[in-house]
Amino acid sequence: MQQWRFSEEPIIGVLKEVEVGMTVADVCRKHRISDAVFYNGRSRYGGMDASQARRMR
Repeated sequence: MQQWRFSEEPIIGVLKEVEVGMTVADVCRKHRISDAVFYNGRSRYGGMDASQARRMR
């Protein structure tokens, strides 16, 4: 199984920035992540907060 380089909290923080109104491209550029990392994180952690993501482990 692939190991994630980023923990849940930073990915959820990035997802929240997009919800606030920034574009995906701007957020990915700011955090130096690829679009694929963003969209994989969204599919995995979308709609969760940090405590829910920790429980998933």
